[in-house]
Amino acid sequence: MPFSIKENGILCSIRFTVFRKNALDLGHSRERIATVAFASQRKSGPKKPRTLDPGELYEYAVRSLGSTMRTVAGLKRLLRRRVEPGEAGDASVEAVILKLKQMNYLNDTRFAADYTRLRQENEKFGRRRVQQDLMQKGVHSELIAKTLSSAYDDLDEAELCRKYIARKRMKPPVDQKETARIIGRLMRAGFSTKTIFKVLKSWNVAEEAIDGLESIEEDDTPFTPSS
Repeated sequence: MPFSIKENGILCSIRFTVFRKNALDLGHSRERIATVAFASQRKSGPKKPRTLDPGELYEYAVRSLGSTMRTVAGLKRLLRRRVEPGEAGDASVEAVILKLKQMNYLNDTRFAADYTRLRQENEKFGRRRVQQDLMQKGVHSELIAKTLSSAYDDLDEAELCRKYIARKRMKPPVDQKETARIIGRLMRAGFSTKTIFKVLKSWNVAEEAIDGLESIEEDDTPFTPSS
């Protein structure tokens, strides 16, 4: 059975063929040779991305923005992987970011507005879920507050919650256990407990399935993505 291993990105099948022949001559088993080959393959690890010069870094950034919406913070994280660590690399990243802003290719205000609209219209997520997502993407808190105020202040949260329930094809709970599970799911989707209980009661959920659960309080624990 032929073997082939990669070392520093170069295919070394010929080199390993010689190694295997010598090892067999010394009495080593094929299993032992295969173990050595596997260990060598693991030690080599994933190939490090090639360092880019300033021009290449700019082109890489433009392609990245063409495929995925990104914030300033998110793009910086991506670009830092393609430059040498240190002041020179940081300067290259900052120069690319500045040029992209001047070309209006990179704009956190636009990102926040578009991201919020898509999450609200497509995913039917509540305010707190979108707020958490924007924070994780590095959008400044003042911009988040302004964006969410514009998108959610005049919105009927209970109606949005009902749309989320319909989108997920959730069925009315029949007992406390199911009710608690649904409450947790709706909280992770970004809805307030006040809105959740309002929707549950209008959903004709039995009183015994809700009793004792209204003491659940919201907190600032980061959301786990909702299914």
